[in-house]
Amino acid sequence: MREKVQFVSGDVECVAWHYPGTNGGCVVMAGGFAVTKEPGTDKFAERFHQAGFSVLAFDYRHLGESGGQPRQVARVREQLADWQAAIAFAATLPEVDPAKIAIWAFSLSGGYIFQVAARNPHLAAAIAQTPNADGPAASRNAIRYQKPLAMLRFTGRGILDALGSLVGRRPLLVPLVGQPGNVALLTTPDAISGGDLALNPDNKYPDWQQAVAARSALRVTLYRPGRFASRVQVPLMVLVCDQDKSALAEPAAVAAERAPRGELVRLPGGHYEPFLTAHQEAVEAELAFLRHHLLEDKPLPAVGQELSS
Repeated sequence: MREKVQFVSGDVECVAWHYPGTNGGCVVMAGGFAVTKEPGTDKFAERFHQAGFSVLAFDYRHLGESGGQPRQVARVREQLADWQAAIAFAATLPEVDPAKIAIWAFSLSGGYIFQVAARNPHLAAAIAQTPNADGPAASRNAIRYQKPLAMLRFTGRGILDALGSLVGRRPLLVPLVGQPGNVALLTTPDAISGGDLALNPDNKYPDWQQAVAARSALRVTLYRPGRFASRVQVPLMVLVCDQDKSALAEPAAVAAERAPRGELVRLPGGHYEPFLTAHQEAVEAELAFLRHHLLEDKPLPAVGQELSS
């Protein structure tokens, strides 16, 4: 069903899963913040592929099977460049029509969708699933679920790691998820209760290192990709979950409203609900959107959707 492929981004080789499709359309996908391609995309990639779409699901540089040193470092500028390289590579796949390429991502990478789509008006469509559209707003909310001393320790580790990077020291890592009081990127209720169940049930992906450089975790708290939404000229679906405590629904909903061709889908539940009990509803909405804009063979269903423009 899929084959491993490589493409070059900058001076680094990125590794991806290629699912050859049958309808000429292609969905380029990446996992969330420090989430590798298997836990981050498998569940949705398989459904898109079953519907006839090609899929290119890649690891960012410094993560997973992709190259790049040091490991577990996530830099926004580099990851945006990896998106550009992945889109360009997808257009060269033999079964893909370059005019029928869409992009998909969730969480922090879902936030990237706004900026990537704004930069690539030739894309056929873009899907931002539970995106982190406003890093400062999400960070302020996250403070409510963390203890003050742990917040200070998190900030201190990030600063120390950033200083260490200037002299070539190995990254100081922080877990992606932890209980309040522990130094971790997320200590929000939906991350604790749903993150592992959604992305790594029964330790299905034991090779996934669920940690990231503290310098990277600190920097993304300032990233506000939703501000690019007004520049997105391609059809854009923004899927939010109303009880999302990790990325927040309202900043993403506002971004969808600002996008000229934005379409907002609201579902109940927390950040990872599209991987859990709302998976069927989420994937059906996304497939209808992809079929409409890449294949133009059926109208979008109106139930459960709010059109922002």
